[in-house]
Amino acid sequence: MKQENTNYTVVVNKKAYHDYFILQTWEAGICLVGTEVKSLRAKKANISDAYATVKNGEVFLINAHINEYEQGNRFNHDPRRDRKLLLNRSEIRKISSKIKEKGFTLVPLKIYFKNGKAKVEIALAKGKHTYDKRESIADRDFMREQSRKIKI
Repeated sequence: MKQENTNYTVVVNKKAYHDYFILQTWEAGICLVGTEVKSLRAKKANISDAYATVKNGEVFLINAHINEYEQGNRFNHDPRRDRKLLLNRSEIRKISSKIKEKGFTLVPLKIYFKNGKAKVEIALAKGKHTYDKRESIADRDFMREQSRKIKI
C-alpha cells in the first residue's frame, strides 16, 4: 500500500519572526505520545511562548502547549510537558556551542507533519530591540505601499 504524501503545517510562531532575528534553522523530529499526535492533527497547539534548550546532550522543547485530546481518557498527556527533539549529535554540538554565546536562543518556528511524522522547525535567533521591531514594521509597510502602487 502506497503511503500518501501528507505534508501540512499545524502551527506557526509568528511572534518569533517579530521578536527575533532568525539566523539559522534546523528540522527536528519530536517525541510525542499518542494523544499529542491526535491533538496536533486537529491543530490544537500553541508555540508562541515556547523555546528549546540543550540538557545533558539532548535538545528539549519547553513551554509548548499541545491541548489535551478531547476524546482522550485517563491516559491523556500533560499539555505543557517538556518534549525531546530528535537531532543528530553533530547538530546538537553546533547548537549548544552557539546558544552559549550571549544573546542567542533557540525558538520553534513551526510544527508540521512531513510524510506522517511530526516535525519542528527550530531556529537560532537573536533578540530584537524595540527600535529594530519598529524598523521591521516600517520596512514591511513601505513594501506593501510599493506593491500597491505597482498594481495600480
